Amino acid sequence: MTLETVVVILLGGFCGGFVTGLAGFGLSLFALSWWLQVMPPVQAVPAALVMSVVSGLQGVYLVRTSVDWPRLLRFLLPALLGIPLGLMLLDVIDSRSLKLVIAGFLILYGGFFAFRRELPNLTRPTPVIDGGIGFVSGFLGAVAGLSGALPTMWSAMRRWGKSERRALLQPFNVAILGISAAILAVTGDIGRQSLITMALALPVTIIATQIGILVFKRVSDTAFQRLVIVLMFISGLGLMLRELMMV
Repeated sequence: MTLETVVVILLGGFCGGFVTGLAGFGLSLFALSWWLQVMPPVQAVPAALVMSVVSGLQGVYLVRTSVDWPRLLRFLLPALLGIPLGLMLLDVIDSRSLKLVIAGFLILYGGFFAFRRELPNLTRPTPVIDGGIGFVSGFLGAVAGLSGALPTMWSAMRRWGKSERRALLQPFNVAILGISAAILAVTGDIGRQSLITMALALPVTIIATQIGILVFKRVSDTAFQRLVIVLMFISGLGLMLRELMMV
């Protein structure tokens, strides 16, 4: 492993950890934008999944007292049903096309609201839609590693406080990504190079996550909502560019 590769791994771990600590999502997208420059997806993706769980658990602890369990379970239980469906259709569905579609939604949604004075404000209960989003997100997590995209967009439409919003997104993503990482481990798809990447990135990711959490504690609820929307736009743009460059 060259010095350049080590530096890129450390930069990816830092960027992904900081964004996850700040916003509660995004490690895989931001870390992979670096790691895929120096290693193939078969090595980078498992490492990103595990680092997402490690980083995410720190955020879950932060908002542990704000978790609304009935709300979380409305998303999470249907998602658990979507995961096996996604795994069954993994070889049939074109995951790259799915990623481009989701990237397009992130860009359109994030770009539209990032520059508007008035932010979305949905107040009525939507349990059926919540469950549907959870199910589709579990499916997307299994076939494309994008379990957090739809819940992030949906939660950004509500005027929840920053802890309330994070208390849904972070446990949801940690659960889905943790299951995905466990499946990769059981099937033997986490190889030696992925383990080396994790070992190198782990300390930097943990430190960067803590820095992001410190910044999170200082921003207001409105600023956090707008930050999430801007990060959706950046994540969508990065995802689309990454997929187009891999042609």
